[in-house]
Amino acid sequence: MTYQLRKMTENDWPEVSRIYQEGMDTNLATFQSECPTWEEWDSSHLKDCRLVVTEGDVAIGWAALTAVSGRCVYAGVAEVSIYIAEGCRGRGAGRELLLELVHCSENSGFWTLQSGIMQDNTASIRLHESCGFRMVGCREKIGRDRFGTWRNTILMEKRSESDRFDGSC
Repeated sequence: MTYQLRKMTENDWPEVSRIYQEGMDTNLATFQSECPTWEEWDSSHLKDCRLVVTEGDVAIGWAALTAVSGRCVYAGVAEVSIYIAEGCRGRGAGRELLLELVHCSENSGFWTLQSGIMQDNTASIRLHESCGFRMVGCREKIGRDRFGTWRNTILMEKRSESDRFDGSC
């Protein structure tokens, strides 16, 4: 299957939010219980490295980064969000999208990407592993899902293989 990858725009929000809602509905993807507005989502995600993957003219997935800290020493560290439409999972689009996000992040000065993945979301864990992420820990009872159940997350990270980042402020 051939997919197209491109930068996300505000015009993509109806499809992006639909895909995000589908992820929320699985109870495996996020602790978020309501889909944010574009304004809320836009203000919480970094402007660089917002991507959509399309099949034809339809967005079937998206990925974006969130800062992990406001401190300058962590300016090159970001958290990954990646979502694939329900009917398109397991077909390779997520891998293409995540690999492009890694490439985009390095070009934008990020040296470490991290993902907090619900412990029983084995598909996402396998996806991240296939793109060079490694498990660095388990966070027990880090949040409650939309049904009020405490959930564990697996913390995964990928460090850039480039030596051009010095991490100084």
